[in-house]
Amino acid sequence: MSKKAYAILSLLVATAFGAAAQLQALPHKYAGSNTVTLFDSTGVYVEESGLSHIVNHRRVRMFSFEGCAQNSTVKIDYDPLSAHCDIERVLVHRASTGRTDTLVWPGRKENRPVYDYIAPARMIYWGASQKMVQVGRLELHDELEVWTYKKGYTYALLADGQSNTAGLNAAFASLPDDDERYIPPMRGHYYDIVPFWSSEPIVQKVYQLNIQDSKKVQYQVYNGTVGTHRAAADEPGRSLYTFVKANIMPLEREPRALAGNDIECKLLLSTSPDWQAKSRWFYGVNESYGSFHPTPELQKKVNELLRGAKDETDSISILTHWVADNMRYAGISMGPGEGFTLHNADMNYTDRCGVCKDKASLLIAMLRAAGFEAYAAMTMAGERIDRIPADQFNHSVCAVKRRNGRFELLDPTWVPNVRELWSSAEQQQGYLIGTPEGCDLMETPVSPAENHYLSIVGTSTVHADGTLTGTLIVTAEGQSDASVRSVFSARQSEWRANLERELLRIAPQAEILDITHTDPDRYLEQPVSITYSYRIPHYAAVDKNAVVFTPLAARGIFSRAMGHLNFDLTSESRTQPFADRCSRLVDIRETVTLPFEPKQLHYPMVDGIADPVASFGMGIQLNGATLTFGEQAVFSKRVYEAADWPAFRAAALAQKNAANTPLVLTK
Repeated sequence: MSKKAYAILSLLVATAFGAAAQLQALPHKYAGSNTVTLFDSTGVYVEESGLSHIVNHRRVRMFSFEGCAQNSTVKIDYDPLSAHCDIERVLVHRASTGRTDTLVWPGRKENRPVYDYIAPARMIYWGASQKMVQVGRLELHDELEVWTYKKGYTYALLADGQSNTAGLNAAFASLPDDDERYIPPMRGHYYDIVPFWSSEPIVQKVYQLNIQDSKKVQYQVYNGTVGTHRAAADEPGRSLYTFVKANIMPLEREPRALAGNDIECKLLLSTSPDWQAKSRWFYGVNESYGSFHPTPELQKKVNELLRGAKDETDSISILTHWVADNMRYAGISMGPGEGFTLHNADMNYTDRCGVCKDKASLLIAMLRAAGFEAYAAMTMAGERIDRIPADQFNHSVCAVKRRNGRFELLDPTWVPNVRELWSSAEQQQGYLIGTPEGCDLMETPVSPAENHYLSIVGTSTVHADGTLTGTLIVTAEGQSDASVRSVFSARQSEWRANLERELLRIAPQAEILDITHTDPDRYLEQPVSITYSYRIPHYAAVDKNAVVFTPLAARGIFSRAMGHLNFDLTSESRTQPFADRCSRLVDIRETVTLPFEPKQLHYPMVDGIADPVASFGMGIQLNGATLTFGEQAVFSKRVYEAADWPAFRAAALAQKNAANTPLVLTK
């Protein structure tokens, strides 16, 4: 580590010791914690090229045996293709004896070995590594102190599904040839996402950035407050930006709350002037690489696929679903540039294997071969993208320009066996298209609930002995179709058992006479439809004066497509926003022939819920010996504000109550 790195380190240590002393006066705050971080201090030094050093110094006290076990190994993740990582120092301060054990220290011969292993991987094999030091047994109130050093960068798309810091970047004064690979992809720029939140308490967290005045730093704190200070650095023409937050306590998360970065305190920094600059960079880096040039073989395949296409929409649908269904999701590294460079059409078409960016790349190449104007786009699945143009992306998709001049998003990663072209599980999600002129950040719109309907229609007869016979027809569209259709995701030999299980879950004594359904392999031709014919002995309570039963259609068959029923609805209010899988409409109807003609219906009065966020209505009609039951629930969004909870909860509770409250009909 260079002298400048140690200079940063000494400044951070001075701040850290004050935080360590503070812990002694506040032990009661941390009861029940596994660990308490006394200080977490990070210093960053950025070069003109965008390369930067990061030095981190933290000290953690053990407050439980679980915390001791969790810290028995120091482990740091990094990607050797784009980052260098060192564990510089490791100390253990023993509470029982007051002794300090030195495990790693520069120049010391008796250091513990620092291991460098390939990181565990699943589906994405890009050669990520882990530096590790074995700490060994820790006791309660022992303290683990660690210094780490990194240079290089981690682009967020490398983490597929997780937000990553993009500014873990590289060296100080000199730039040896082998450091060229550590320069960030958007050369000359620096950007970072700094969480000022934690799952365990932090007494004090400090983040300090040393950067040239010529780089115009934009920063913004979201979801909280952080102390900020700017001052001149020791070197002329540079500034120190310091961000400090004390007494960071874990947030008690409410069920189905949004991602931590959406509701807890975070800092965004970027030297990129705006999203248009990021858009132009993303366009240029992939066009220069030649990601989307169709090969003769690919052109031939496109011509073959579109031979029977009826119109523009049909052509786009055919190509999107061909890529979605014929390219396996598995990531293999092509070497430098992995994560932000999209593999080229030749590789993708030949291997039929890749992650989100490669699926998007192949679709773009096929659309261009078909004469469409198409570009790569970046988005953030599962988190909000805020206005500071930092690296807030973990997912790549495709944007095609329609003849009307408007862009349409396509996602071949999320629509295998889904009738949509863009998964509405990604509605209300930020995205950025890479175009030659540059685009601003945009957000996917809310998808109307009726695009994702679930319809359950029953026709049944209650016999004098209480047996219920009849049919139940389940149909669905959009994301509800995908949820219902997932019953066919297993081997074909298991389809019948899976379908039976859906009915037996709500009526265990049912005798299933027949099940018919649409062809799962021809999902683009029509929405899924499943028809049950059944006989259920002892379903209703019947005597000469009364019949008591709950309409079978209302009891929650295929609840996998009704995510609102799986919420914890206990609390009447919330303070945190929340998310469901998708907007949806549930329509349930059943016509029941009764064993006699009743004169009275006994059922609790149900008030309708009419709210733009969520609504519920129910109706029951008697016509001689025929009862008609109907209910409809509408949930209008995927991402909800805390203020939306009362209406959402009321509609979900109303449907649950309808499933569990029997009808009583008497003569």
